[in-house]
Amino acid sequence: MRYNGDMMNLTQEQKRQLNSYSIYIGEPAHPLFTLKTLKSDPESALRLVRAVSGAENPTVAASYFSRRAGMCTAFQLYTLIVYEEVWEGPNDALQFGAVEEFGKLSVSMFLNGGDYTMAEQADYTEIIRKLLQAYVKEVSDALLTVSAAPSLTHWENMFGFLLYHLHVLLSDPGTSPDAEAVMNILKDGRTWEGLAKESLFARYLRGSHPSLLLNTTVRTTCCHSKDVPGLMQCGYCPLKR
Repeated sequence: MRYNGDMMNLTQEQKRQLNSYSIYIGEPAHPLFTLKTLKSDPESALRLVRAVSGAENPTVAASYFSRRAGMCTAFQLYTLIVYEEVWEGPNDALQFGAVEEFGKLSVSMFLNGGDYTMAEQADYTEIIRKLLQAYVKEVSDALLTVSAAPSLTHWENMFGFLLYHLHVLLSDPGTSPDAEAVMNILKDGRTWEGLAKESLFARYLRGSHPSLLLNTTVRTTCCHSKDVPGLMQCGYCPLKR
């Protein structure tokens, strides 16, 4: 997945992969805010998320947003495993826009700048730390100032997408070694220094293989999908216990 400095020069398969995770290239037709704006003015950003999603409750809207951002973070880890590359760009290059998906207006992500760069395996731990810091920890910290959704909700929102990626990649002999290496980095408490007191991903897995957790109630917090107009309760919502 090399872009040679021109992010518009993508194959149809590359675009399909990005678009399947609500990630698009270029300027959104209906821009909302950037990642930079979210971190500096979360109240204004969340107000727009509430308007687009129809979720009036700030906590519900915050979780809805971090699920969308979680897709992007999980896909970054996917490209690291499969292509040995990650997207790098300033916070104002990651934009959020209103897009109609499956007949409903949604908050989607747009890479409007930056580029995909090759990653050396020796740097994977630091790369993963930066991804977790920039796209989950700092997003969670910002949302915590304007909503009551706990930080663990935002982490688990990302882990849900990552769990499926790891199930697929660990099942493929061609990607299994790299997937296991990335998973082990995520399970290592040292990776989480400055982010959490322990590896939140290791705690999420509870010693199990990702494939064994797919059809089980893994998360401990509710993602509030059931409270977003037009969406349904997750099949394995912890509140069903």
